[in-house]
Amino acid sequence: MITHLTAGAGTLGRAQRLRQPFLDSKPTCLDIGLINNMPDAALDATVRQFRALLSAAADDMVVRLTLYTLPEVPRTDFGRRQVSGYAALSDLWDRSLDGLIITGAEPRAADLKDEPFWGSLTRVLEWAERHTASTILSCLAAHAGILHIDGIVRRPLGDKRFGVFECVRVGDHPLTATAPARLEMPHSRWNEIPEEALLACGYRVLTRSADAGVDAFVKQRQSLFVFFQGHPEYDAMTLLLEYRRDIGRFLRRERDTYPPLPHGYFDPETVEALTALQARALVDRREELLAGFPTALAAGKVANTWRSTAESLYRNWLAYLRTRKAQGRRAEAADKG
Repeated sequence: MITHLTAGAGTLGRAQRLRQPFLDSKPTCLDIGLINNMPDAALDATVRQFRALLSAAADDMVVRLTLYTLPEVPRTDFGRRQVSGYAALSDLWDRSLDGLIITGAEPRAADLKDEPFWGSLTRVLEWAERHTASTILSCLAAHAGILHIDGIVRRPLGDKRFGVFECVRVGDHPLTATAPARLEMPHSRWNEIPEEALLACGYRVLTRSADAGVDAFVKQRQSLFVFFQGHPEYDAMTLLLEYRRDIGRFLRRERDTYPPLPHGYFDPETVEALTALQARALVDRREELLAGFPTALAAGKVANTWRSTAESLYRNWLAYLRTRKAQGRRAEAADKG
C-alpha cells in the first residue's frame, strides 16, 4: 500500500494529496521521499512510475511517499504549476526519512558542477547520509553522487546509450538476492562511468551489461547509497515516447543528428516502419513528418520485460529499510531501558 503525504499539483496530486505530519510509525510503515527532477513533461509520468513500482514491491508494508524537487531545476510556467504542490526541499533539513529516491534531470552543462541545482543536490546528499537508512540515485543523480562523494568523473559517450540491455548479476548482495542471473534493464543516457574507477573507490557493482557497462552499484557509508545508471522504474511506453520526442527535436533542428533506434526494444515490423521514417526525415527535414511516427503500431508491441526484476530490486530495498527501522527502534528501546 502506498499513500501520498504531499503530491504534485497536477491531476494525480489533486486526486490523491494528503497533508499530514510525519508520524512515529511501525517498522511496517516506511516514510520515503522522492526528489523528482525530471523535465516538465515527464514530471507526472515519473511520479506514476515510482508509485506503481513501490506499490507493487511494498507487499504488506505501508509506504508514505512525499514529493520534492530541487528548486533550481529550470521550469516553464507549466512545470512550476506541476511542482507547486510538492513539499519544500527545506522541509527535509529538520527531519529524517527511512529512504530517499533522487531522479535524474535533463543535463544542460558539460560539467555537473555547473548545473544550477548542484549546490542543492550536494546538500541533499550530505543530509541523506545522516538522515536516511538508504538513498537511491538514478541516472544523472547517480553520476552527480559519485562525483560529489569520491570525485569520480563520468565520461561522454559517442551517442546516446538508449534501449533495453541484457545485464548479468555480479556476485551476491541483499538488493539482488531474488534477481535472475540474467536480466534486462532500460538505459537512456549520454555518459558512462568507468567501472575501474568505481572499484578503486570501494563501490560494489551489482549488475553490468556487456553492451551498456555498469548498471547498478552500491556504496555503504553511514547510509547505503544505491546507484542506477539504468531505469528500473520505466514503464513499457517510456522509451517509445522518448524516441518520438528525440525525433521531434531533430526535425525542429534542436539536435544535429538523427536519434539512434533504442537497442533491443522494438520488433522487426516496427523497426522497418521507423527506418522508413528516418529515411524520409534525412532528405526532407520538417516537423510535419512526425505525424508519420507509427505510435499505434509500436505501442501494441512493446513490452516491459524488466518489470519483475524492478519489483524484486525495490522489494529488497524496502525490506532493507524495514530491517534498519526495526533495528533502530530496538536500539532506542534498549537505551531507554
